[in-house]
Amino acid sequence: MPKRVDHEERRAEIAEALLRVAGRRGLHAVGMRDVAAEAGVSLRLVQYYFETKEKLLLHGLRHLAEGFGERVAARVRAAGDSPGPRAMVEALLTASLPTDEESRTLHLVFTSYAALAMTDEALAAQPFIKQPDAAEDALTELLRQAQEAQLTRPGMDPRLEAISLLTMSAGLGTSTLVGQRSPESAVAVLNYRLDGIFQDGGRSG
Repeated sequence: MPKRVDHEERRAEIAEALLRVAGRRGLHAVGMRDVAAEAGVSLRLVQYYFETKEKLLLHGLRHLAEGFGERVAARVRAAGDSPGPRAMVEALLTASLPTDEESRTLHLVFTSYAALAMTDEALAAQPFIKQPDAAEDALTELLRQAQEAQLTRPGMDPRLEAISLLTMSAGLGTSTLVGQRSPESAVAVLNYRLDGIFQDGGRSG
């Protein structure tokens, strides 16, 4: 009896292959043939699931966003049963810092998607910025909750602070990728900034 094919699993495997190749060579240099070779399948099979390179790239972007969400969730779980606002904010911000191979690929490929979206009409036509907007909204809400619980310093604007922190995190990630600073240094900079936002560092909240 023929083995039943799990199409979603196969699509995920191809997306993972795309991200691995993009992490090594950059997204701009990846072709469907490269992805097929990395996944150990035929080019025809990749084309069966994704008729065009644009569709493959868009699926890869969604897969990348899902992976980021899972990474954040894992860090929140690691913070304990009742993590405070500070721990939740740290989990969101540090999840994308290139501190290991998985997050290095995540940061590199997501940055490549952002660059391509500025010049590729197919990608530009998609709601590319929904993922960054979602992160901004989530971080703003966490900071607002912390403010209402009087865990932050007076005068803090949750939305502006969220934008500032995410921008800092992105810049720290890039500087880590190019070797300007170590992952430990990047985390230390983020924690220094959070110490300035939360009362008493916010670690007891």
